[in-house]
Amino acid sequence: MKTISALNDFVVRFANVNGTGSASANNLFAKAIFRMGIPVSPKNIFPSNIQGLPTWYEVRISESGYTGRRGGVDMVVCVNPQSLPEDIASVEPGGFFLYDNSKPLHDEHHRDDIHYLGIPLTSICLREYTDPRQRLLFKNVIYVGALAALLDIEFPVLTGLIEDQFKGKEKLQAPNVHALELGYSYAREHFDCPLPIRVERRDSIGERILVDGNTATGLGAIYGGATLAAWYPITPSTSVVEAFEKYCNRLRIDPGTGKKNFAVVQAEDELSAMGMAIGGGWNGARAFTATSGPGISLMSEFLGLAYFAEVPAVLVDVQRAGPSTGMPTRTQQSDILACAYASHGDTRHPLLIPSSPQECFEFMAQAFDLAEQLQTPVILLSDLDLGMNDHLSEPLQWHEGRKFRRGKVLDHDQLEALEEPFGRYLDVDGDGIPQRTLPGTHPTRGAFFTRGTSRDEYARYTEKSDAYVKNMDRLTRKWQTARTMVPASRLQESAVATSLGVLFFGTSRESTLEAVDQLAAENIYLDCLQLMAFPFDDIAERFIESHSIVFVVEQNRDGQMRSLIMNELNAAPEKLVPVLNYDGYPITARFVADAIAVKLSREPQGETVGKKVVGKVVGGAL
Repeated sequence: MKTISALNDFVVRFANVNGTGSASANNLFAKAIFRMGIPVSPKNIFPSNIQGLPTWYEVRISESGYTGRRGGVDMVVCVNPQSLPEDIASVEPGGFFLYDNSKPLHDEHHRDDIHYLGIPLTSICLREYTDPRQRLLFKNVIYVGALAALLDIEFPVLTGLIEDQFKGKEKLQAPNVHALELGYSYAREHFDCPLPIRVERRDSIGERILVDGNTATGLGAIYGGATLAAWYPITPSTSVVEAFEKYCNRLRIDPGTGKKNFAVVQAEDELSAMGMAIGGGWNGARAFTATSGPGISLMSEFLGLAYFAEVPAVLVDVQRAGPSTGMPTRTQQSDILACAYASHGDTRHPLLIPSSPQECFEFMAQAFDLAEQLQTPVILLSDLDLGMNDHLSEPLQWHEGRKFRRGKVLDHDQLEALEEPFGRYLDVDGDGIPQRTLPGTHPTRGAFFTRGTSRDEYARYTEKSDAYVKNMDRLTRKWQTARTMVPASRLQESAVATSLGVLFFGTSRESTLEAVDQLAAENIYLDCLQLMAFPFDDIAERFIESHSIVFVVEQNRDGQMRSLIMNELNAAPEKLVPVLNYDGYPITARFVADAIAVKLSREPQGETVGKKVVGKVVGGAL
């Protein structure tokens, strides 16, 4: 029988029951690999109920630094009978299946091409523990101990993590270490340890940290100057505001009085939360809210008001699978069009699209600058995978000399110095961005009425067509100015000249870059472009113009980013070839590479790309 053999390069998937405490044990496993200096990427795949349904936790271990999902599983640790058949089927030929053999495995579950590792987890827990809760929880810790022996994980690293986790609760340390020892000893006694797949200490992490995107976003809001978070809880965005409040309680307390210098307000619904954030921005505060797809639907009316009245606000959209409630604990990039054009009429909103926690931190802070400079709502477009899973990230850094950019806000003295009457919607310098004032700045000058209806340059109500057209044209000029202010697209050129390109954004980044490396090994070469923001910049426009075919990788059914590119850049549809994943799971490198290869092989007439003759590509979903 074939046996997978790998050092610091394999995938382990845990199959558990939701609500059994398995996430903590599985996280312990991932952090142990991380502390051994090996790049690791964990994905928690959980159901939307509280307890009882199957849940999975997939850990990618890659010394080479690939941190997206690879595709395929080399080892499954299964303690959930509900998902047993599909978990066995998911193991790569030559891989390993670790399971609870307290009861025999039925014959129909046997495969001839994988290795079975039976450990009587239930029996060990029944023997060692009398408390039902302990039996449930320590079963998970026992299999982590067994994996330490099987995969050659340094045992002191695990015990050190236990000490850190239960610091100040020393009574809980010894039982957890004992459970680790039970699993470790059993594996050493019954199997040849280590397995052909194993880990070995490296120094491949550097200064990088493990952190989830929502935590980084919450911190970015603090460093970006936010003082007001208005929210209505919704998965998977809830932890953004929770992180903001948690760290504000450490960083935003007045040292002299002990009073809080921030406010977190839970609204009655998402529409109200957006209204509160807009009200804060109108008053001069840096304010934000966080939501997911259903909240975007409800917030659209207020987003249109803020766009037309030109009021700054920041919105975090942690995307999940829709439509409607959809799969609320699965990931997608499915709100692109909803966010770009939220509200009725001719409306456009800047989108910032991070692909890592470090970018969540940086873009969230930058969003407040852009919102005030452009006087408009700015949307940070994250997703569940980025927001709720831990990722390897560069450290979150802030330069002490960095100043907030408030834009064209006139103070008292500037209003006094005006020779002409203040015009709230006057284009004073041709960039489409007017001047504004904050309430109470001056007793007689700079006052205006903020309205959502049509008005002239002095904020006076009017429905005259020429005034409306003039205002809408100015907003278009402002949009063109925004193209020069949002984060720039990132270009990565192939080592071999090619007319093929691949475009991606957000959490599609890591798997797509790995797929590009895989295709290069087959002599198929692609230039890469990572979109960082909307509106699209000149880099993105030139990239599309200069390639005969551009594959657009995204995680939704309808190719929303492709549609947005066609609409905004007038790109030819036949040039933009969609590569679409929308099963709710983070996209894999194997999927991207296979999809591109299949599309390239559809037509016999080919063109030379690098060293390989590839077929003409036909558009359409894979």
